[in-house]
Amino acid sequence: MRSGDGDGGREGGGVDGGHTGFGGGSGLDALDARITGCRACPRLVAWREEVARTKRAAFADQEYWGRPVPGFGPSDAALLIVGLAPAAHGANRTGRMFTGDRSGDVLYAALHEVGLASRGTAVGADDGLELHGVRITSPVHCAPPANKPTPEERDTCRPWLVSELELLRPTLRAVLVLGAFGWQAALPALAAAGWRVPRPRPVFGHGTRVPLDGLDLFGCFHVSQRNTFTGRLTPAMLRDVLRTAAGAAGLRATS
Repeated sequence: MRSGDGDGGREGGGVDGGHTGFGGGSGLDALDARITGCRACPRLVAWREEVARTKRAAFADQEYWGRPVPGFGPSDAALLIVGLAPAAHGANRTGRMFTGDRSGDVLYAALHEVGLASRGTAVGADDGLELHGVRITSPVHCAPPANKPTPEERDTCRPWLVSELELLRPTLRAVLVLGAFGWQAALPALAAAGWRVPRPRPVFGHGTRVPLDGLDLFGCFHVSQRNTFTGRLTPAMLRDVLRTAAGAAGLRATS
């Protein structure tokens, strides 16, 4: 692991909830820095650090990030994409959302094809990839065992998402949620950040569109290998949802 990873004396004490009090781009940078120091969930801390120590054989010569993974993208994003959690040997290794795994390969290829990313591959945090008007985050910032965070871990991590939404609010016009877990996490976070969420809460579905106060919420099947390998989510389906969400956000997507 990198210097300081897994060192309780150097990382922060966890989520302190609610509004961060930060503003502008520096505020989001500060939030990201605080996220990377979180140790609030003992099970996730132990797992992410164990994975970073033992590594996968294919990455044995690489230095793993092994910490919570912050959001990725510009501080004035108009579209926010919400996933699930970092992959153990993907973002937990590279330190950047959806980077270094097959799910990210699918997502970034689609973003590039519709003109929202500078390149269609994401192999490392230093590969030069840039997002155009889009930011990517997740409701759980640590890699979970079996890729399954518990509801308690999701709820413990929620204040980070609430703060991120608050900081993005001046420019945010659309949110695209990948999968039912992210949907269930995003709705209360949006409500806590000040948007009026309908009651009863809307049900997740691929292509679902829910208008909120000056913001459109979209659902999309997750870019997991299970969904993409079985054809439940095809590249064309993903591109279509991205174009629709980009249009709602006022971004120009290519056809």
